[in-house]
Amino acid sequence: MTAIVDYGVGNLFSLRSSLEALGEHPLVTADPEAIRAADRVILPGVGAFADAAARLRAGGLDGVTREIAQRGTPLMGICLGMQLLFEKSLEYGEHSGLGLLKGTVRPIRGILDDCGADPEGKLKIPQMGWNALRFRQASPLFRYIQEGDYVYFVHSYAATDCDDALAADTEYGTWLTACVQRENVFGCQFHPEKSGTVGLNILKAFCETEKEA
Repeated sequence: MTAIVDYGVGNLFSLRSSLEALGEHPLVTADPEAIRAADRVILPGVGAFADAAARLRAGGLDGVTREIAQRGTPLMGICLGMQLLFEKSLEYGEHSGLGLLKGTVRPIRGILDDCGADPEGKLKIPQMGWNALRFRQASPLFRYIQEGDYVYFVHSYAATDCDDALAADTEYGTWLTACVQRENVFGCQFHPEKSGTVGLNILKAFCETEKEA
């Protein structure tokens, strides 16, 4: 069974519908015991990092998420959910994440400025639309897709300094983190539930992952 963590900041309907289209029977829940009992867990999210992190803490779901990840349960963060997996975010201040992956979430505009990309500011922020994936390391998530496949992004912030977990990136003025993996912890900056057949195939691959011994 796949649990979708419901902490009040996610478009849960489309994600649940996508999993159901794959023949899964996902459970949308904020119950820590149900999350602990799941075969795999998805942490969704849209909105502001600080608010999402506070909501996780308020429900005691930050500790539960760390617990299940540390004991080998497959965990996937999507969009803001992926960003929460990292050590910290610089979105309107500095805020601590779950610390399951090394790295810092930074504004895309700052990333572009630091590398001298888009000096005239022509690229729109947030990055919104379809972009191709460039694979950086092998991942079970890529079992049914190919490098160069397009997925759907909507984000103003991106993970940086995470080379040890970088599984795929995408080009938007510079190369931005698109997908990460470290052992049983996975993350997609894009929305697989909004990425057509490619996205469904990524979710399918995740649903085939098993708990590490």
